[in-house]
Formats: sequence, structure tokens, C-alpha cells
Amino acid sequence: MNKAVNDGVWSGSWVAERLGVELLGDPELTDLLGLALRRNPKRAHLLVSNVLGKHVPQSPSIVYGYGFTLGRRVRELLGAEESARAVVLGYAETATGLGHAVADGIALAPYLHSTRRPVAGVATAGGFEESHSHATSHLLLPENPELLSGEGPLVLVDDEFSTGNTVLNTIRDLHERYPRHRYVVVALVDMRSASDAGRLEEFAREIGARVDLVAAASGTVSLPDGVLEKGQELVARYEAGSRSPAAPSGLAAQFPAPLKAEDEFGGAGAGVSSSAAPSGLAAQFPAPLKAEDEFGGAGAGGSSSAAPSGLAAQFPAPLKADLDADPPGARGTARPAPTGPHPIDNRITQVELRWPRNLPDGGRHGFTPHHRIRLDRALPAMAARLADALPEDAHRVHILGFEELMYAPLRLARELEQVVDAGVTYSTTTRSPVLAVDDPGYAIRTRLTFPAHDTPADGPGDRYAYNIAGAGFDAVVAVIDDTADTPELHAPDGLLARLAEHTPHVVLAVIPSYVPERPPMLPDPLRGPAFSSYAPEEVGWLLQDLSDVTLEAPTEEREEAIQSGGAHYAESLPVEYQPSEQYQELFHTALDEAAGRLALAVGAVTELVLAERSPHPVLVSLARAGTPVGVLMRRWAQHRHGLDLPHYAVSIVRGRGIDANALRWLAAHHDPADVVFVDGWTGKGAITRELTEAIREFEESDGITGFDPEIAVLADPGSCVQTYGTREDFLIPSACLNSTVSGLISRTVLRSDLVGPHDFHGAKFYRELAGADVSVDFLDAVAARFPEVSDAVTVLAKELLAADRTPTWEGWAAVERISEEYGIHDVNLVKPGVGETTRVLLRRVPWKILARAGAGADLDHVRLLAEQRGVPVEEVAELPYTCVGLIHPKYTRGATGADGKAVAV
Repeated sequence: MNKAVNDGVWSGSWVAERLGVELLGDPELTDLLGLALRRNPKRAHLLVSNVLGKHVPQSPSIVYGYGFTLGRRVRELLGAEESARAVVLGYAETATGLGHAVADGIALAPYLHSTRRPVAGVATAGGFEESHSHATSHLLLPENPELLSGEGPLVLVDDEFSTGNTVLNTIRDLHERYPRHRYVVVALVDMRSASDAGRLEEFAREIGARVDLVAAASGTVSLPDGVLEKGQELVARYEAGSRSPAAPSGLAAQFPAPLKAEDEFGGAGAGVSSSAAPSGLAAQFPAPLKAEDEFGGAGAGGSSSAAPSGLAAQFPAPLKADLDADPPGARGTARPAPTGPHPIDNRITQVELRWPRNLPDGGRHGFTPHHRIRLDRALPAMAARLADALPEDAHRVHILGFEELMYAPLRLARELEQVVDAGVTYSTTTRSPVLAVDDPGYAIRTRLTFPAHDTPADGPGDRYAYNIAGAGFDAVVAVIDDTADTPELHAPDGLLARLAEHTPHVVLAVIPSYVPERPPMLPDPLRGPAFSSYAPEEVGWLLQDLSDVTLEAPTEEREEAIQSGGAHYAESLPVEYQPSEQYQELFHTALDEAAGRLALAVGAVTELVLAERSPHPVLVSLARAGTPVGVLMRRWAQHRHGLDLPHYAVSIVRGRGIDANALRWLAAHHDPADVVFVDGWTGKGAITRELTEAIREFEESDGITGFDPEIAVLADPGSCVQTYGTREDFLIPSACLNSTVSGLISRTVLRSDLVGPHDFHGAKFYRELAGADVSVDFLDAVAARFPEVSDAVTVLAKELLAADRTPTWEGWAAVERISEEYGIHDVNLVKPGVGETTRVLLRRVPWKILARAGAGADLDHVRLLAEQRGVPVEEVAELPYTCVGLIHPKYTRGATGADGKAVAV
């Protein structure tokens, strides 16, 4: 049996000699594990990890490094694409910090851990039983219930596998609710028997999913007959002899020494069964670690040498980004932090960490990659405040976490290790009662007992801190959440007083306990015929109905207010244009001529979406120009593939972004990765840029990821997107009209007195215009051409899939050139393309229309509208668009344009 270098004594030898228990398997098992005894009717022995940071004080870099490295191995196993879709689930209480470190190693995965603490107002998304534990029930309380419903791999992390029952119970419960194709099980040690390993393989076949296993080491526990009864008798005898063992004077020298690079990190590879471990630490870390060089020799009883300056080169740092520490609109609340460092008595000092506002204190309700970035940025300043609170002559400092609160204290301890000269170790308190025996061959040398101080749901009881008494710490920093900052904590027999009995300096750091904030329930989508003239199954509008509010203003008044900065264009509506009989005839003629070309483009863009974006997309059109296109794409998918695709319409406002509440509704009802945003056409690409920025801000504020800002459009004349049906600038007849071709729905409205923080953006339903409505006529005319263009769509889609469709943004460049050439100096007043030019003539105050020389029938309606409004049409050679509409620059009523000519209105 391999002995760790610790006075030549393995910290499991006491139990092994008395009960005949053996660890069989990888030679490094006895370096990773010790043995202890506990009063438990199902299992007397306890495997005590030397690298978990729960019972045995250890260097925080070693504790974090093991989890981070396991995460890197998972990332290598899954690959970058699957890692980006993965979710990590850790087990309370012992593996909450380990699971979090694994998630950090994967880098792209959100993290959630189970909990035994119910939280009022947070719904349970699942639960399972840990049969051998003293406290068996686990709850899953994610802030975002969709966290567990994705199809990507689920990575389950525990400190050890003994029978596999906990993992089976977890997968069984979650697979029934949220089935997926792949699971990865991660542990420090895999100690299952061959029969237990076979049960996992059989279960994987039963549910039709792949199950991989990643562990640092593997083996089995050999238990002789009658070991449970002998263990219980031994526990009873020792407990009767000494309820509170004296602290051994040499305890500081008895803790496991820092791990040796050449033999400490072997372990089971991926696969259901425990495969051979990598031969050494080099297979685990980017560079070999030497305990005496890289960790200052500071194990639990290490020397007081400084933390290593080169540690960052050994453990890759979690992702960082230049983001605000407290993004606006962050969800959830946290209680205020303590007011500042102050002495509680002559032995106990409280320090204010200034934990970032609304940053979760752990993974109880979910912890996203964005949360990780915010924590990374805040850690140096918090560690500096902690260092300032330590006595100057402290050589050995211990950071003591609190039950499930393992990750935040671990990261603080690891950061502190970098900035102080003292040796730093880490462990946490626990609910688990373990026998303490003062013997170097026993893993639990001392036990501090104190009353629970977090008002647990299962009632009052004792809690424990192991191997603290007698360890010779100059200071102990207790890191707890504010739920546990109760009178019981400060009582004469409480944790702080018990710590003060064994160290001259106790520092208390309280982290605000994150509690998810539940916004009011968002309403269901509006549907026709109550809202819009579309059939209810064609589209659901994620909007609020403002039909009874007067929002219309004369075009000239709106233009003056918008350009003067007195109002945003989305705060009012233009008076709806009522087409003349001649203009309506032009619309119908254009529709007859363009229907086939539209059907071809609809089919092509839908095929691209199905091939490249998702086999079951959720179409989300940008109201309102995108909505007829979304309906047509839905009809094509039904016609060609028999698919019944969901379709919603949402509001996006230039300069204000997309409706965040609509995104929250979508994320709560669908996988964001399946959402495909749809619009009618691109002009210069302003909305494309707006959506990209809006999605980035939403991910930062809400922590909800997966939405792809790439827009699918019918026509992309500006070369702004990759998913399109054509890049020709031709007439899309739906651009000729306003609400009467868009389900009788107005433009969307965003005004603070009408749209609250938990409301969808608004719009009006113009029921009074039903007599002029051609919305369904337009859809039917295009859909009627689907059969005749079916073969052509197949050919076109194949060509597009093989083509280089990288956006060139040539439209944006052309707009900038036109803006300067015509003395406008504002790209927002230059509207390129047939659709945008039509909008200028219908809704804004136009200055002039630029038309490509030789443009034909595509511009008949533009010429008619320009004539009706007295707007000049100027033919231009080499124009990249069929036409461009120029809004009057710096408009005020009666003003002149940039060229000194009066504008006719």
C-alpha cells in the first residue's frame, strides 16, 4: 500500500488495522484518501479526501486545481461545441465547490448544485435521494428553470463514487423531466465495485443515452464481513470515552503533505467503466507541479512560505472579459453586505468584502460564465481587503467555508494565497458527524462541535469543523453567507467562539446570500383574430395591445421631434397611409409579378435555416416587416417538410434594442439555440448590428445564453447577413403598404409611460382598416406558387449552402458614401433598398429619391408615391441598390434641405 509522505503514516491506517478495510486500485488512492469512522446505519467507514477541502485543510490551489483539471478533461472529452452546450451539476454539500471548479475548467458551461436549503419563492426543478448520506434529500432550485432542459451534455460532479446510486437516482429523475443524449459523470475517486459499474452501463443502455466517466483515480474498498457492526461498536466505544478529544500538540505536522507531481493525479479516463489512469501529473496539467516549488510547501501543515508567483502558469485562469462589474438590469437580489471591518470582541474581527452586487454567492440557483467573469474581476480587491484584516505576523492562515458555501471561500483563499506571505489552507464546516481520533493514522484528528446557525429547514442540530483545533493557525477566516449570520453564530457556544478557543485571531467575512428575484409572469402571446388579422396559428405577438391609446402624430411633427432629439421614433406612430385606388392597383400588379420570385426566396431561406440553424427552429420575426416573411417561412416548412414551426413576432427598436421581456418569455418556453430571428430585408444593416449588440447586453444582464443574433431575411441587398433567400434588391410587395399588409398591426411602440420594466413593447391593432386589409391575400398569393418553385428551391438552396455567404457590408459602405456625398452626414437618414425607400415615402419626410438608372417596374410604386408627395426622383448610375430614400436632413417645418432647396411636404 502506497504511503503518503506524512511521517510515513497513511491517514487511513488506524481504521484499516482495526476493521480490516483496504483500498485497492490506483497507487495514489492512499495519497488522495484517508479513512475515518462515523455513526451511520448504512456505512460505518468514511473516505476522507485530502484534496476536496471539506474535512482536511489543504492548499486552495491544490483543491481548485483538481477540480479545474477534471473540467479540462471533460472539455477535451466533449469537444468545444458540446462543451458550449453542457451544463454542470454538483452535489451538496461536499461537491459544491468541486463541481464549480469543474465548470470553470470547462469554461463555457453554466453551473448548478443541488441544495438542502429550501428557498422561499423559488420553485423546485427536480430532486433526488442520496441513499448513504446522513441527510438524503437534494433539491434543485435554478433561477432559470430552462437551465436543465437543454439537449447538451449534463456533467454530474461528486467527490466520490461508492455505489453509483446517487448518480443513478439523479439521472433517472432528470431524464424523465429533461431527456438528453449524453451524460458525463465526474469524481475525484471512483470506488465502485465491478457489479456497481455494470449497473451504470446497464442503466445507460436502458435510457438510451451515453454515459462517460472521468475520475482522478479509481479503485475499490475491500470490506470484511461484519465491518458495519464492528465499526459501529468502535464508534460507540470511542465516543463514550471522549466526547471532545484533546487537540494533539503535533497536529500541524500530521496533515497530508502537498501532493507530488509524479504520482498524485492519475485516474480513470472517460468511459462507463473505470479505465486506466494517465500515468502522471503531466497528463493533467499544462506543466508539472512541484509541491515544494509551486505551492510553497504549504499543505495543511505546510510551511509559511509565500504563495507561488508562477501559479497562474500552472492552472489556466477562468475566462475574463472587460465587462462592468455590476451590469444594469442584473436579475436577483442580495442582502446588503456588512457596513465595514470592525472588531466584534478582542479576538474576532469582521471584514467587509464588498461582494459585487447581485452576483450569486454560489451555484444554488445557477452560476453562468458571465457570473464567473464578474467574480474573476472582483477577487483581487476582495482578497486585498481580507489581507488587510489579517494580523501582520500571521504565518499560517486558514480559510473556513460554510457547508454548501464552498466555492466563494475557495476562490478567496486561492486569491489570498497569491498576495500574502503566510501559508494559506482551506476547508469548510459540515453537517456530517464523524468520529475524531487523535492518531496520525486517522484522517479526522479533532472535531469542533457547534450549533447550526442558518436556521435549517430540518431543524436545529450540531455542525462540525474538523482538523482545525491544534493545527497551529495564526488566524482563521470564517466565510459564511448572510443567511447564516445569526445569533447562533455569535453565541458563546457558536462557531466563532469555538474557533477563538484555538486561534488568536478570528476574522468573519459575510457574503450576501443571493435570492432570485421573480418578475411578474409575462402574458401569453397575442393572437388573431383578437389581435391581428392573421390566423391564430400563424403567429403569436409578444406585444401588449395599445389599440385604445392615441399614438399617431402628423408626419412632419414626428420628424421635427425625432431630428431635434425631443422624441424617439418609437414613442409615437405615423398616421396610417391610406392608399389611393391607383396605388392599390400597383400593389396587386406588383404582387402578381413578384409572387413566384418571392416564393423562391422564401423556400431558399427556409431551407438554409433548417439545414444550418436548427432542424426544429422557432421563428421569431422582427415586427412588423419581418412578420409576413415569418408566416411564409412557416408555411413553406409545413408545405415541404410537414413541420409545424412555432412563430412569434417581437419588437426591436433602433437605439433601444430588442424587447428583453420577449427574450425572457422565449427562453422560458423554448431553447434559445433554436430561435431564428427573421426580417424582411436588409438595408444598410443597422438592425443586424442592433440585434447583435442587444443580444450581448441581454446575456450580460440575464445570464441567459444561446440566442443567435444572425438574422434570416428574404433579401439581403446590403450583404449584411449569411442567411438569405436572395441578395437582389427587388420589390417585396409587402413593403408597399403599412398595417394593411401586416395583419393590421402598427409599428411597435416603446414609451416609458406605457411600457413598464416587466411589459412587452406595445403596438396597435387597426381593426377599423379591415376593409382595406390584404394581409392574407399577400400570403396566399405567394404560398400558391410554392409547388411550381419547389425544384428551383432545391437547386438554389444547394447553391447557397455551397457558396461563400460571408457578409461584405458593402451596403453600409455605400450608405456612408452617399451620406457624405449629399451633405447629410447622418447614415440614419439614408435608407437604401426598395423596401426602405418605400418606408421613407410612407412614414417620414423624404428629401429626394435616388433611383438606379434603368430600374423598371420595381420602382413604379416608388415613383407614384414620390409624385404624390412632390419628392424629386434622381436617376444615378452605378447605384448599388435599386433605389435609396433620403430623409430630409435637420428637418423643421418650413426648413430647407442641405442643398438649400425647400422640401415639399
